[in-house]
Amino acid sequence: MNFKKQPFFNGNSGWEELGGGVSRQFVGYNSQIMMVIVKFEKEAVGALHQHFHSQITYVAEGIFEVTVDGETKILRKGDGFFAQPNIFHGVKCLESGQLIDSFAPFREDFVKDK
Repeated sequence: MNFKKQPFFNGNSGWEELGGGVSRQFVGYNSQIMMVIVKFEKEAVGALHQHFHSQITYVAEGIFEVTVDGETKILRKGDGFFAQPNIFHGVKCLESGQLIDSFAPFREDFVKDK
């Protein structure tokens, strides 16, 4: 597994197209933590899902309709949310933007084919 060991990140990882107007770029990770930039085009959706990881997300750009554990709010640049393990959460992009996702432990499913 290729863990990012650089102390600083500046475009070291290419963008991965996920389809539906969503792409991601890895900032860095090891077995304990992962940070990912996720880019959304307007109207793109991050479908409701759950996983065993803790997740903290920061809105770096844009406007998003965010649902966490059945509660929905509109979040803008500078806002964020926390999703406990195994809690359903998802987003709809209302104005194109980027989210910064941090996971603990890292999302092995994101890198298994890398």
